[in-house]
Amino acid sequence: MSTQSDADVRSALAAQTIELPSWAFGNSGTRFKVFSTEGVPRDPYEKIADVAQVNNVTGAAPRVSLHIPWDLVDDFDDLARHAREHGVTIGAINSNVFQDEDYKLGSLTHADPKIRAKAVRHHLDCIDVMRATGSTDLKIWLPDGTNYPGQDDIRSRQDRLAESLAEIYSALDPHMRLLLEYKFFEPYFYTTDIPDWGTSLLHCMALGNQATVVLDTGHHAPGTNIEFIVAQLLRVGRLGAFDFNSRFYADDDLMVGAADPFQLFRIMNEIVVADALRPDSGVNFMLDQCHNIEAKVQAQIRSVMNVQEATAKALLVDRDALGEAQRSGDVLGANAALMDAYNTDVRPLLAEVRESKGLAGDPIAAFRASGYSEKVADERVGGTQASWGA
Repeated sequence: MSTQSDADVRSALAAQTIELPSWAFGNSGTRFKVFSTEGVPRDPYEKIADVAQVNNVTGAAPRVSLHIPWDLVDDFDDLARHAREHGVTIGAINSNVFQDEDYKLGSLTHADPKIRAKAVRHHLDCIDVMRATGSTDLKIWLPDGTNYPGQDDIRSRQDRLAESLAEIYSALDPHMRLLLEYKFFEPYFYTTDIPDWGTSLLHCMALGNQATVVLDTGHHAPGTNIEFIVAQLLRVGRLGAFDFNSRFYADDDLMVGAADPFQLFRIMNEIVVADALRPDSGVNFMLDQCHNIEAKVQAQIRSVMNVQEATAKALLVDRDALGEAQRSGDVLGANAALMDAYNTDVRPLLAEVRESKGLAGDPIAAFRASGYSEKVADERVGGTQASWGA
């Protein structure tokens, strides 16, 4: 039994929102092949139309992350208007410094000041996109690193990174944030310039209160206790956002909860404990996934549902029983309090929450019945489908 009232649990679930990535609706694949699918969007406008479908059936996906330059348009004011007309808004703006030839040896950390200046300029352009679309978050994943010992000076790269980030940070408006992601390896294999949450946190603390850490659930070594990292970042007020996905070996970017739904529950338990589920908590819940072989809109719907289910279970933890067991040293009793909540079937509860908002209890069934997939497959003929790099 949850310490929270049934009404509080339902209210928290009804208020939860999850941001969707525009790139999840384009074609993707392995490093050997990018697979095509009928009805895939050909431009950011069609991506937003697909995002709106997810929001229409879940009631929980009102924002879309854009990726620059993949989502470049001539008029971002018009794109923001288009989003509003579809019932969604523009969320985080994601920069891209991993595809230009100039960035072969680094971008914000490059030894050549001209290339660093180019990378900084790109981020300043992203801030302009934020102003045009109403976005408040600039999200940076930095691919920079080295492949060989001695290739570059590790400390110098950190110094150059700090200088570049400071220049970007100084351009933010007062209501904006810089969200700094980390990844422990790839695309480089000897050093990664932001390999872990500690490095990201150090840079954020040096920048100021408008800089926070992005935690990608796929960006950790096997066996990493991700919920410990969540707890630590929440403790110091520096967890700005999640990139939810799932992986079996490395950064697979599979549907969140696919490999280890219990891990997702443990993460959301730390969120609930810290009262960080509130819409004004400063923690943005986002998906960062690529759907290589599965239907893309339905995969995003399922991913939203997976986060909702983990959240519902976390909200159902009996906090009084858990706290008493922890204080008294009842190891098994404390573990049982978590497991009882995790083993609860919360699908009927979530169906009732959706129905209370005027939605169908089963979002997947509702989407399939809408005929949207067949409609866009017929309409989106010709042109170039969105894919990696577009």
